Amino acid sequence: MEQQYAKQSRCYKTSRVFPTDVNNHNTLFGGKLMAYIDDIASISASKHCRENVVTASTDSVDFLSPVRPTDSVCLESFVTWTGKSSMEVFVKVITEDLITGERKIAATAFLTFVALNDDQRPVPVPQVVPETEEEKRLHETAKHRAEIRRIRREQSKTFADYLITDFPWE
Repeated sequence: MEQQYAKQSRCYKTSRVFPTDVNNHNTLFGGKLMAYIDDIASISASKHCRENVVTASTDSVDFLSPVRPTDSVCLESFVTWTGKSSMEVFVKVITEDLITGERKIAATAFLTFVALNDDQRPVPVPQVVPETEEEKRLHETAKHRAEIRRIRREQSKTFADYLITDFPWE
């Protein structure tokens, strides 16, 4: 089976935090950061398999420290694990105070993507090969996260059976 190194999917994005990007707490809107996360993660997934990809799930986004207007926000992403047609992508968000130079981990996220062919059907993806200690640790712990995803997906499908689709005004 074909293999790709995790570093081949690695991507970086750095942005400034503008006044229109912050909420009433004067910190970056969580939804804005989530959009950045999904964007860069999808690029890593596509680079890994060289196919079109779709977000299958956002497994977690953990906000660990606020992002302020004096900060830049740098996102780093790469594929940590692969299934048959799916890929787990890790995103690390680092803030840097542009005045003091202090850096912090502001957030971490795991997302799952599925590779699709031109007919929108899932296609096999290369296995990922970790090299750095960080990549190896994330790769080693990925099977556990995949099992949690599988259970959560089953629970979500069962839960959806109880939900109604009628609009309140109907």
